[in-house]
Amino acid sequence: MKFPKPHTLEQVAELIDSEFIGDANFEVLGMNEIHVVEPGDIVFVDHPKYYDKALNSEATIILINKKVDCPDGKALLISDDPFRDFNKLTNHFKPFRPSNVSVAESAQIGEGTIIQPNCFIGNNVAIGKNCVIHSNVSIYDDAVIGDNVVIHAGSILGASAFYYKKRPEGFDQLKSGGRVVIKDNVHIGALCTIDRGVTADTTIGEGTMLDNQIQVGHDTVIGKKCLIASQVGIAGCVVIKDEVTIWGQVGITSGITIGEKVVISAQSGVSKSLEANKHYFGTPAEDFRTKYKEIASIKQIPEIIEKLKTL
Repeated sequence: MKFPKPHTLEQVAELIDSEFIGDANFEVLGMNEIHVVEPGDIVFVDHPKYYDKALNSEATIILINKKVDCPDGKALLISDDPFRDFNKLTNHFKPFRPSNVSVAESAQIGEGTIIQPNCFIGNNVAIGKNCVIHSNVSIYDDAVIGDNVVIHAGSILGASAFYYKKRPEGFDQLKSGGRVVIKDNVHIGALCTIDRGVTADTTIGEGTMLDNQIQVGHDTVIGKKCLIASQVGIAGCVVIKDEVTIWGQVGITSGITIGEKVVISAQSGVSKSLEANKHYFGTPAEDFRTKYKEIASIKQIPEIIEKLKTL
């Protein structure tokens, strides 16, 4: 997430009432999670296990809960609770803005686009040409929809990320200030939910087709011409390359990559990245042929046991 204009390190420190290490005029351009940071971004870290990863990332401003040696060309914001203060920054630069109309005045609707009754179109949403948005669809603030997109009834684009920190009093949610971006010629079925990015974009690539009742987590990027069947659940920060086919009731864990033209059979559980151009099945998902050989071998176990009894 880029700020509307550059800020200085001192200005950002004042917003969260924190100490800083570095030049007071050090330029701050935005804030992002570790997997999408760029120079000029703030990234937060609150556990020693991840200090090195944050300090050596592309981010040039580190929001951290301990004074450490500051790498050359970078700056530190010292906070007793980086998670809380990252939320403060999100609330400052991307505050929730209520709307009391079905289609926000700032929304842009392209020529030939049809919006059916009972839809909600939020602030600064951009919808392209010749789209069809069926009834009871909710499109939250800042979403970007391309041309020739179809979204069926009851789908929700832009809900908050499922991202929590456990505290003694309960769970504290990381605020979401990112977007949902839907490219041209995408088809989204009924009752799908696509969460917005925490600071970046959740993206559905051009020509991808989603069946009904699919969950896409925050900051996930789905490529072009993918085919995803009903009841698939995709966690946050997943990268799915072009022309992937995912059949019904597949579950995919966070932070992994699915290679190009992969096929994942129904009811598989994907717990690690998958190599391109292969067919996978099972939990954990593995090569299709290998998995079926394993199943065939398991079925032979009772027969083997009976034979052993006669020896």
